[in-house]
Amino acid sequence: MKLKNGALTTIFFFPAAIFMLVFLVFPILLLIRDSFYKIDIINPSLREFVGFANYTNSLTSERFLKALWNTVVYIGVAVGLEFFIGLILALLLSNAFKGSQFIRTLLLSPLMLAPLVTGIIWKFMLNDQFGIFNWGLYKLGILSDPHQILWLSDSRFALYSTIIADIWLTTPFIMLVLLAGIKGIPISLYESAEMDGANKWHKFRYITFPSLIPVATVALLIRIIDAARTFDIVWVLTQGGPGFSSELLSTYMYKTLTRYGEVGESSAMAVIFIIILLVLSSFFITKMWSPRRRHSS
Repeated sequence: MKLKNGALTTIFFFPAAIFMLVFLVFPILLLIRDSFYKIDIINPSLREFVGFANYTNSLTSERFLKALWNTVVYIGVAVGLEFFIGLILALLLSNAFKGSQFIRTLLLSPLMLAPLVTGIIWKFMLNDQFGIFNWGLYKLGILSDPHQILWLSDSRFALYSTIIADIWLTTPFIMLVLLAGIKGIPISLYESAEMDGANKWHKFRYITFPSLIPVATVALLIRIIDAARTFDIVWVLTQGGPGFSSELLSTYMYKTLTRYGEVGESSAMAVIFIIILLVLSSFFITKMWSPRRRHSS
């Protein structure tokens, strides 16, 4: 017996729906439920309903607000620089030249590493005693002493040290997505622009960049969400220290759960975090795509 298209589609979608229900929807519902309770981490069956107290404690906590601000700075600086550097590299590699394939492969190599491994590599590189980063700055004459900057143990530099590692790890992703977008732009548009006397800047401004907006939107959205939930790199490099100078929401939620045993409060923080990401994603998509909808209509 032949199945109708709708029934066939439902059958193929059913395994994915079950997967999302078990591993996404159900855990989120449990998370929301736990956020309204004070739970004993040793014996989770002992719980006391506290209503919105966990949310109130989180939103009025200076440490939570500090972690939230650090997360915003982390996302803004890391994703902003990754997009800028990735766009420049994509534009350079879009024009084939001798050795371009090798350079592209070399630039993509960080993508093959896990964030944990990246954190370990940069922990050695940023070490103030024997790290190659300070040594290179000293040899260039930027530093007067190879031990001058304590990247991981100075509260002024700790957060930005983690950002440097993140930029090195994920800029190739932005570059690869933008490069694919550039390769997908019809050559006829550039040829028509050249016939009209357009220079390289005009072609970038009126052809390349507008054509990249849909691709860039997806890449930035993925990176914003990914940067917001960064844990491995920060934990390996600084564990949120010194003090709370490099504490992100992800590391603070982890400490709240594992070190302080506050299951309900850490659940409330996670719910707040999810809501912020959903609002940010919705706003980002709406603002980036609404001009295209108005134009197409």
